[in-house]
Amino acid sequence: MIPAHAPLVGQTRGDHIESIHYGSAVLLDVDGNIETSIGDTEAVFYPRSALKPLFAVGMVRAGLKLNQEQLTLASASHSGSLEHQRIVLSTLHDAGLTESDLGNSVDLPYGKAEREAHLAAGGRPTRLAQNCSGKHAALLALCVLKGWGTENYLDPEHPISALLRETVEELCGTRVASTSIDGCGTPVYPLTLAALARGYARLAKAQPGSAEYQVKAAIVNYPELLAGVGRDVSALMRALPGAVAKDGFEGIQAVALPDGRALAVKISDGGDRARMPITATLLLNALEEVPDDLRALTHSNVEAGPAEERVGKLFAL
Repeated sequence: MIPAHAPLVGQTRGDHIESIHYGSAVLLDVDGNIETSIGDTEAVFYPRSALKPLFAVGMVRAGLKLNQEQLTLASASHSGSLEHQRIVLSTLHDAGLTESDLGNSVDLPYGKAEREAHLAAGGRPTRLAQNCSGKHAALLALCVLKGWGTENYLDPEHPISALLRETVEELCGTRVASTSIDGCGTPVYPLTLAALARGYARLAKAQPGSAEYQVKAAIVNYPELLAGVGRDVSALMRALPGAVAKDGFEGIQAVALPDGRALAVKISDGGDRARMPITATLLLNALEEVPDDLRALTHSNVEAGPAEERVGKLFAL
């Protein structure tokens, strides 16, 4: 069944709307009730990398001890800077492992500036530079801690797979009906937007001492480690101190707000450019005090020609 998505974001060129992105969004209040709903919030989709902070909660619950930088990288889709790669290596080395133990896909750094610097230095695509390497390093470190095999940690029958699935089910308050494979090789589970928002509400309302709180505190302290310098996710967390914001491929955005509310967004066509304008606009409408840095994320200019003249705008409808 095709989800009943709604128009969320438009792009103009000149005096006309050139493109429209459809999607759905849900904002839960502090009691877990729906405060705002757009489109089809019960349609099933894959949250992709937005699951990473929830996976990190499961790893901490299982006994994995990481410092805050390492824990943020376990939750990250990082830009691949030298600092990102250094911290991922530290997670591996602390567990007696090396880069060769990583089982994720090979890639260049995700960030444009980081990718250009990597190539200028003669770098090639590597597992360490790939944006999910922090998650994989943490999974491997947990395997060492538990005495589980590291060579087959991506096998669907490995104990890691059950741990991740059970964590998502418990945090999101739902049963996972099936499992697929994310781009980096780890499991990914179909959820509704309401279920994903419930998972982020657990981060939003986390109590000190809990695994959820440890993950939240780490991410809040290191926004640029979760994504990167110049990335909109990091900018959103800087604009809203205390918030946890995580994106995912194919137009996913989830946010745990400092006041205990949680937001989840899915862009139906997977267009990443539409993710932040609708997210920031929904937050702007939900907050009593709106920082200027948040307003800046509600739109972006469309530029053209050699002078990069502004010819249009990308904005929430």
